[in-house]
Amino acid sequence: MITDPCPRTLCPFLGVVLLLSTASLAADAPAPGVIVAPARQVEFADRVEAIGTLAANESVDLTATVTETVSAIHFDDGDRVEQGQVLAEMTSQEEHAQLEEASATVKESWRQYQRIKSLVSEGTAAKSVLDERQREWETARARLAAIESRLADRLIKAPFDGVVGLRDVSVGALVQPGDLITALDDDQVMKLEFPVSATYLEVLHSGLEVVATSRAFAGYTFTGTVKSVDSRIDPATRSIRVRALLPNPERLLKPGMLMYVELLKDPRTALVIPEEALLPLGEQQFVFVVAADHTVEKRELRIGGRRPGLVEVVEGLTANEQVITHGQERVSPGQSVTIVAIDDGSRTLPELLNSLPGSGRPE
Repeated sequence: MITDPCPRTLCPFLGVVLLLSTASLAADAPAPGVIVAPARQVEFADRVEAIGTLAANESVDLTATVTETVSAIHFDDGDRVEQGQVLAEMTSQEEHAQLEEASATVKESWRQYQRIKSLVSEGTAAKSVLDERQREWETARARLAAIESRLADRLIKAPFDGVVGLRDVSVGALVQPGDLITALDDDQVMKLEFPVSATYLEVLHSGLEVVATSRAFAGYTFTGTVKSVDSRIDPATRSIRVRALLPNPERLLKPGMLMYVELLKDPRTALVIPEEALLPLGEQQFVFVVAADHTVEKRELRIGGRRPGLVEVVEGLTANEQVITHGQERVSPGQSVTIVAIDDGSRTLPELLNSLPGSGRPE
């Protein structure tokens, strides 16, 4: 014979007792501990990423302009030089002799011109003689200028301030027009050229801020501005070339370096929260908001741009409202919670946890 474990007269009573016991346990259970972060206003900008190549602001290959022997070199590899500084000299003894001869000719023709000019003013010489002496003087001046120009061709000078590259010639070497002496770069400001998708054409303009980094200088950030935008879009890639200028006061950047570029478009003041506070559900984004009485509310957000660790809130939150960043899995809407730490962005998560009493982690 099977005995009913729960007589009909006792079952309702036991059910009520069970419900009351469960409610009592829930009421006595401590509120779960959570870490929250306030929604805060920060300077924000949308980022367009690209890869570019550096070039010097001004760059030139210094070459010989005549066929001659190098007689002197006045620089070493990597020297910094000033505009007009003589870097190399070619053999020019013949031209210097011609220069002295031409200078003497100019002086003599000038004296003859002045002598005849005074005689013409006294009426003792014909005007035609004065014209002939003037022509001789001007011809001598022109010949002197031509010799000075040939001498200048035998001097390699820096056309602007900058740093020279490796020296490619030695004293005594015979050079011909086009032979490389050295390279000269103005590296005070660097040009950074990079392609950007034509879909961003509307926001590309002169003055747009640029942030660039390089693996060669981990931890360094180089900032600059867009100088110009190309007038044509590449029909193959549907991209447009952008040129930015990066100040280089420490002379760390070198022409030819590969740079990772971020264009900062639409700079603004935005409301942001940590990315870990988001609870995605399909295409929707939710967060748990902790009210003043420490109760939890689940709220849908409309988000905007992102940056590492932060997400922009376009709609759904106001400044200083607190959202749960750690401990969401232990809470539900309407539940009371205990705030064990506030993440204001000044400390990392391990630092926050180490600052907690006891185990150092939210319950």
